[in-house]
Amino acid sequence: MSYARQMLETYPRPLGVDAGVLAGAIDALGDCAQACTADVAADLGEQNVAEMVRCIRLCLDCADICAATLGVLSRQADYDAMVTRPLLEACAAICQGCGDECERHARMHEHCRVCGEACRRCEQACRELLGAIE
Repeated sequence: MSYARQMLETYPRPLGVDAGVLAGAIDALGDCAQACTADVAADLGEQNVAEMVRCIRLCLDCADICAATLGVLSRQADYDAMVTRPLLEACAAICQGCGDECERHARMHEHCRVCGEACRRCEQACRELLGAIE
């Protein structure tokens, strides 16, 4: 069981959303932020960094948006769907774009393949949580 799920189970009030779906999103957001950060470092180590500029920029944006969304979702006190919904939508959008770009490089760079998978998983988890809170 993930730490996110364990923490959600200790929350003293009702969550208002399925704990498994919320924990899955929190876990995917953390994994995606880490994968994108690591992919940027790996991209910068490639011989032709100029080819990787778009990937680097998208990964930086994706890591930042995932981290912000992770922080908000981890604080369940005074949950506000007016804040959470746009964050999840932005996260799904950047994960889709970053995943697409990483997949373009995946055959040549294993780190991009791994990052692309993390982005796809996060995009799916954000969309699933969006469906659960609507």
